[in-house]
Amino acid sequence: MLEISEDLLGLLAAMPGGGLLLDTDGVIRFSTSDAAARLGHRPADLEGRALSAIAQDCSPGLAEAMTAALRSSGEARLRLLPRMDGAGGELLALRLRAVRRGPAGRAIALLVVVQTQAEAMRRFLELNERLVSVEREAARRLRAEARLAEQLAWTRVVLNSIGDAVLTTDRLGQVTWMNPVAEQLTGWTREMASGLPLARVFHILNEATRQPVADPVQCCLAQGRIVGLANHTVLISRDGREYGIEDSAAPIRDDQGELHGVVLVFHDVTEQRRLAGELNYRASHDGLTGAVNRVEFEQRLTQRLAEHRLTGGNDALLFIDLDQFKLVNDSAGHAVGDRLLRQLAQLIDDCLPREAPALLARIGGDEFAVLIENDNPALDLARRTAARICDEVGGYRLVHAGRRFKVGASIGLVPLDRRWPNEAALMHAADSACYAAKQDGGNRVRPWCDEDASLQLLRSAAKWVHRIEEAIESGRFVLFAQRIQPAQGHDAGLHAEVLLRMLDTDGSLILPGAFLPAAERFHLAPLIDRWVLPAVLTWLGLQSERLNAITLLSMNVSGQSLGDRIFRGFALDLLEAASPLLRSRLCLEITETAAVSQPIEAARFIDDVRRLGVRVALDDFGAGASAFAYLKRLRVDYLKIDGQYVRGLLSDPLDEATVRCFIDVARAIGARAIAEFVEDERTSQRLTEFGIDFLQGYLFARPVPLADLESLLEEAARSREQQRDVSGPA
Repeated sequence: MLEISEDLLGLLAAMPGGGLLLDTDGVIRFSTSDAAARLGHRPADLEGRALSAIAQDCSPGLAEAMTAALRSSGEARLRLLPRMDGAGGELLALRLRAVRRGPAGRAIALLVVVQTQAEAMRRFLELNERLVSVEREAARRLRAEARLAEQLAWTRVVLNSIGDAVLTTDRLGQVTWMNPVAEQLTGWTREMASGLPLARVFHILNEATRQPVADPVQCCLAQGRIVGLANHTVLISRDGREYGIEDSAAPIRDDQGELHGVVLVFHDVTEQRRLAGELNYRASHDGLTGAVNRVEFEQRLTQRLAEHRLTGGNDALLFIDLDQFKLVNDSAGHAVGDRLLRQLAQLIDDCLPREAPALLARIGGDEFAVLIENDNPALDLARRTAARICDEVGGYRLVHAGRRFKVGASIGLVPLDRRWPNEAALMHAADSACYAAKQDGGNRVRPWCDEDASLQLLRSAAKWVHRIEEAIESGRFVLFAQRIQPAQGHDAGLHAEVLLRMLDTDGSLILPGAFLPAAERFHLAPLIDRWVLPAVLTWLGLQSERLNAITLLSMNVSGQSLGDRIFRGFALDLLEAASPLLRSRLCLEITETAAVSQPIEAARFIDDVRRLGVRVALDDFGAGASAFAYLKRLRVDYLKIDGQYVRGLLSDPLDEATVRCFIDVARAIGARAIAEFVEDERTSQRLTEFGIDFLQGYLFARPVPLADLESLLEEAARSREQQRDVSGPA
């Protein structure tokens, strides 16, 4: 007997269209009202009857369907079954399924669902529509997944191809993925790093302090925003190599804004930092010696002065000028001079104290400076350091081509304290003290003292610096000229020397003896010459027809300008731009001292300007040399005999012999001789007897403004007439 549970009965009652429950023999044991009605009976009429007996006239395939349902785990269908009441021809559909005991147990009953054909069709259509919908959704999902897979593959290709390193973490800061560049920089493969804390894979330090740097991923997770890496960060790879890096960490969020992890992007800037460091080093250091340069040193002085105004202190400044260096440079060449500067810079650096901060700088040329910090009030450390530098530099010998060169170090020592308004005043004081040490004989230390008379004199000379610069800027230099008298009466036209005057603020004239020494001391002479040369050329260019009446107009070029490569280039460019006629009227006077001390530069410059048609005079001849061998290398047009010999000509036999000798030397080298400081007739007559070519002095003319050309020409004409009257007809 089939036992029917309450659950099974409830399931039958809930079926759309109703259902029957048959035993394995095909006898109906239960029927719902709907199922019985569709079969044309009441439920009580069906129970106990065989289903085949009810449907025997129209459904011969029922037995086979029941057998199939009982034997399989699937469903058997019988689609065309007429209603049993004969009231119409509406078709029925039976669906048969076995009821089994357990998942793989034997069949204990048959469940039959009774539906009209329309209901079955409707259900079929519903199921079909659901199937189509499912298929469409599956196809959509497949396409989306394909697109996502394609995008993911493309993203991976891009991330694997870019030059930046990319690394991702989860919300716990553990590595989830990294591209090949990240693998290369960290030294970890993706498989090795996956799941590890970032700090273990991404080991970063501060480049200068070597202290750990804050983890950018943890900062990003904590703040929920993009976070950049601290400056000067280095990445230590797994194999110990270091890379300078820059990076940023950005949060990974979904569409709802939930944080899922962090993407870290970083790149190698090791080479950029190296180049930037090299550029910074070059900008702040001297390329020849490796010491800091003047700009960097002055910035450090300014910083220390500011600190002293707030807190006080006892720093010291040493200003060092090498003695006799120019002799080495001129005698052995610039390459040897550069080698000497490098060696002396190292020597000075070795003398610096180790117990206190000290900074060496090359100020320019053969000048150095040292800043010693945290000394005692008496500056004992600075004094000992300066004395040691003098001893070491003074004892050094440079050997080149069989010659031994000796140099020294003149040092000015100045306390760095609140008295100095700025670094310029401090440097000027140190320079003045250094100059005083050089004037005392060199290779010694001269401390600064406010009451020192010689230093006060230097400070007074330094005041001219501002006045000279202001005169150049405001056009307060004035050109004068002193006529030069031909001695033998055969030189027509005006011969004159250009002289410089400064116009003071009150309108008075300042003679060059007041400001030129200061200009030479503070290296302003080239600036003055850069003003004078264009002014003279401009004046000559404005003379037009009167230019034929001018035979010679000479101007002085300082020794500093001669040694200044920039000035020499400036002068040559200016002269090349002038006309040949104008250049033929110009003569440049170079002192003998400058020519002897700078033989290479002097010879090259003289040859260059004479090639352009400009004449050259050797000024103050006899004042700077004891031998004339250097004249073999210098092709000059005039020798101007130094005035000390001319003044003593009548009273000192040695001066007379010297002047005769100089005139003979001029003739021997094909030059013409000019005597300066001729102030009386007897001296003029004696010089003329010696065969002098030109005479210059107050006896013939006093300096007048160059603009007053008419008076100069008239004066030259009167002088020639007087000379003809004295000498008589030819």
